[in-house]
Amino acid sequence: MSDRLNGKVVLVTGASSGIGEATALALSAEGARVAAGARRADRLAALADKAPGEVLALDLNVADQDSVRAAVAATVERFGGLDVLVNNAGVMLSGPIAGADTTEWTRMVETNLLGSMYAVHAALPHLLERKGTVLQVSSTSGRTASASSGVYAATKFGINAFSEALRQEVTALGVRVVLVEPGFVSTELAGHITDPAIRAAAQEMAASMRTLQPEDIANAVVYALTQPEHVAVNEILIRPTDQTQ
Repeated sequence: MSDRLNGKVVLVTGASSGIGEATALALSAEGARVAAGARRADRLAALADKAPGEVLALDLNVADQDSVRAAVAATVERFGGLDVLVNNAGVMLSGPIAGADTTEWTRMVETNLLGSMYAVHAALPHLLERKGTVLQVSSTSGRTASASSGVYAATKFGINAFSEALRQEVTALGVRVVLVEPGFVSTELAGHITDPAIRAAAQEMAASMRTLQPEDIANAVVYALTQPEHVAVNEILIRPTDQTQ
C-alpha cells in the first residue's frame, strides 16, 4: 500500500465492475477510505474482500435521487466527511435512432447524465467543506458522436458541459473538477447493448485492437487525485494506441 491518499474519503459510483471496481481498489491501495456504491451488492462484498483498506459497500442507484442522498449521508456518517466523488456509473445501450426503444434512452439519460448530476448535487456541500475533488468519468463519445451512439453520446456531451460549468463555479472555492474520457476499455459495457447487430459490431471493434484495461483508467484517476492542491488536472483523454477515432 501507498499513502498518497492516506485518510482521504472517496465515494465511487458504479463500483461493482469495470472502471469503478478497478478505481475503488486502486484508491484503497493509495490509503483512501472508500465508499463503493452500486446496485449489485454481492459484487460489492467481493470488492470489499479484495481491497487492501477499509471499504464501505453501499446499495446505490444513481438514477434515484433519494438513493444518492442516502449514499452520501452514509459515507459522511461512517468516515466523517467526503473528499472525492468519482462519478463512474453508466450504461451504454447503443442502437439506431429510427425504431429505437426509447425506454433505453430514458435509462441512459437517467443513469449517465442525471445520475452524475444528482451525485454532484448531494456531495458538493461536503466537497466544498473539505476543498475536495469531483472526478467525472465521461468518454471519447463526449467529444465525437457517431451513428448508433446518438443518445449515449448526448449523455456524455452533457457530462462534459455540466463538468465545465461546475468547474467554473467551484474552482475558486478550492474544489477541483476532473474529466476523464476513456476510449475503448475492456469492460461489460458493450454486453448491455440489446441490438444484436450493434452489440456484435462493438465486440468486433474491441477485438480488433489492444483495448484499455480498467486498471489503465484507475491509474489515470490516481494520477489526477494525487497532484498538489494548486494543480488541477481538468481533463484526461485516454485512448488505446490502436484506436483511430
